[in-house]
Amino acid sequence: MMTALAAISLLVWLYLAAFHGGFWRDGERLVPARPAHAPTVAAVVPARDEAEGIAASIGSLLGQDYPGAFRVVLVDDGSTDATAAIARALPGAGRLTVLDGAPRPPGWAGKLWALHQGIAATDAEYLLLTDADIAHDAAHLATLVAQAERSGADMVSEMVALNCESLAERALVPAFVYLFAMLYPFPRVNDARRATAAAAGGTVLIRRGALERIGGIAAIRDALIDDVALAAAVKRGGPIWIGYSLLARSIRRYPGFADIWRMVARSAYVQLRHSPFLLALTTMGLALVFLVPPLAALIGPGVARACGLAAWAVMAATFAPTLRRFGLSLLWAPALPLIALFYMAATIGSAVDHHRGRGVVWKRRAYAGPAR
Repeated sequence: MMTALAAISLLVWLYLAAFHGGFWRDGERLVPARPAHAPTVAAVVPARDEAEGIAASIGSLLGQDYPGAFRVVLVDDGSTDATAAIARALPGAGRLTVLDGAPRPPGWAGKLWALHQGIAATDAEYLLLTDADIAHDAAHLATLVAQAERSGADMVSEMVALNCESLAERALVPAFVYLFAMLYPFPRVNDARRATAAAAGGTVLIRRGALERIGGIAAIRDALIDDVALAAAVKRGGPIWIGYSLLARSIRRYPGFADIWRMVARSAYVQLRHSPFLLALTTMGLALVFLVPPLAALIGPGVARACGLAAWAVMAATFAPTLRRFGLSLLWAPALPLIALFYMAATIGSAVDHHRGRGVVWKRRAYAGPAR
């Protein structure tokens, strides 16, 4: 049995490395550019209790070097801290509109309701939907618009640079990006002939016409994994693009393993549509792909050990480009099975919380449980 499982795992890794859209490669990046045409753009930023980082985020947006008309709309989504006041006091706030968000109607996710209100407050040709914990290089907006204009994409998004300073972040954050790309290979997302669709919600530039075509944000009003839902809706009618950002970074910290656990658990079981069957299938699949190789390599007999070692080596090799992107030692690469085990456990924990009626609380809102 061990030999058969190890052989299957090796075949899976050979397929993933050679035929799964090159998900592990590092080629989908934008370099700073300026658009030939500078359409009007409005950045819409939903914010809830973001006082710690709002000055850096909104300040970086107000400092964009963009040749066209550009405004920032901050929607204060029921903050209990000084988020709105700090934003209003920033230099350059003449280009900033701060909206006090209305109460969330039934059936709406909080972030999407805030975005809906901000979008309604502007008539710009492009909308930059970005989180309140993202800091933008001055050339970021111009580069995003240049990519949209050059490629003809209806939507352009980027996986922003994530913090990778604490032990927990160094151990887990690169694998989060790697697993996301494995689930949604960027070259396939960027291929208009394929149905694969995804976006990275920290930075999404979308044409207003494309958003109106799908029925606006209201079309995905209850989506908790809103970036992927938006990408899927847009791609049904036009091309989209996703890549890795050189010009934007997250300022949100995840100092401990428990912080990353909560971040994963917030949406993991939602991704599986709250299905115990899909949870079981996913758990078995992840075990076959990530856990069988090291087990076979360490305790398996002859052929099983050889297959396990080979699969483990391919796994580590495909993880290496992600580690280099984060500036981390390649010595982390062989630890990917243990890291995947953490994500498996967090996914199972997300399901357990859901079925116990506990859900996940994020910024004083309950998700994936009965009290939404």
